[in-house]
Amino acid sequence: MGRLKGRGLPSRLSRKPGRLARPEKTSEPNHRRSKNWLNTTRWQNLRLRILERDEWTCRQTGVLLVGGRDAPNSAVVDHIVPHRGDETLFWNEDNLQSVAKAWHDAEKQRRERNGLA
Repeated sequence: MGRLKGRGLPSRLSRKPGRLARPEKTSEPNHRRSKNWLNTTRWQNLRLRILERDEWTCRQTGVLLVGGRDAPNSAVVDHIVPHRGDETLFWNEDNLQSVAKAWHDAEKQRRERNGLA
């Protein structure tokens, strides 16, 4: 049984980089990197500031944003002008608004698809 080395299919296991290794610089588009901005404390603080500024009310429909995570009236902080990876536009408070999840997931997406946003 110990003499199987070198026979059959090659190993499907590959060496993974160490967990402490520095990530290589990538040439990925800015909009992919911007998704990481949503996972930062800076974004969470800004999001809360925008919701408080707008008094937890949807700026498009006037609905109170009190729903749970997946409820239609849950709070979403939306970029008025899509940032498309532009860091300055992403963090600009004047470009942010509080909206209901239902409005964001339907109307806002339709407007962006049609080039209206």
